[in-house]
Amino acid sequence: MRALARAITMVERRDAEVRELQQALRDRVQTPYVVGFTGAPGTGKSTLVDALVARLRARERSVAVIATDPNSPFSGGAILGDRIRMQRHALDPKVFIRSMGARGHLGGLSLAAREAIRLLGAFGFDPVILETVGVGQSELEVAAVADTTVVVLTPNLGDGVQMIKAGILEIADIFVVNKADLEGHQRVASELRSMLSLAPKSQDKAWKQPIIATSATRQEGIEELWAAIESHRKHREAGGRAQAHAEQRLKDETAEVVAELARQRAREALADGGALAERLREDGTPYGVAEEILRQLG
Repeated sequence: MRALARAITMVERRDAEVRELQQALRDRVQTPYVVGFTGAPGTGKSTLVDALVARLRARERSVAVIATDPNSPFSGGAILGDRIRMQRHALDPKVFIRSMGARGHLGGLSLAAREAIRLLGAFGFDPVILETVGVGQSELEVAAVADTTVVVLTPNLGDGVQMIKAGILEIADIFVVNKADLEGHQRVASELRSMLSLAPKSQDKAWKQPIIATSATRQEGIEELWAAIESHRKHREAGGRAQAHAEQRLKDETAEVVAELARQRAREALADGGALAERLREDGTPYGVAEEILRQLG
């Protein structure tokens, strides 16, 4: 556990030795199944994940949780408070919980999170639960990383039209109406069914998105939620979509690595206050200088 924690810290710091580490672990890597939880703040995502972890441990599964929090734009720090809600699993060697800063990604999915998932697979954790910040349209990033995307809703949380505008209906594989012990949860489920009949279809037209009612604090509906996740996993594997998704995910990650490396080199080129910085002051626009930097990068 300590070695895994240190390895993820190296990933977060963008340590150059990470490449050697991942190369050494290549033969051990088994891609874990990633379940992403997203939704607005206050829907009870962390409590729901905590309840799901307890259910998976009862089945003797080794499970990891990556919970992302937004970084402060001023200090760069993050609260990383999700572990507070999951303290009952803290001493379980078959549960690994890691809070990570979003590192400028509003949806909470940094490049480090993708690399951390690979490390967790190498250490034998499956599934990996990914909980995102859940702020506006940027929460859609989870769909690019997760194999199954769970969108968490709750009664009295506002306008249903906003869900359609944010694209939530298209990315969700499973809907959860949490806090089903509160008044109004049936109305939320009913409105959701109506919107699903009108909204653009999800990318996987063969999959009908289920709506699961849960009460995480009462441990209700958790078994039904996991059954829906397992059903979606079998559906993906049977249709051959799992392999295609894995390949696309690796391509997307590679593109992000290229962008990160290029961004770092560009900042270095502009930091020395030389000819490029002088030209930037003269031009007043970044395009010519940006093209020059790309030419220098080859």
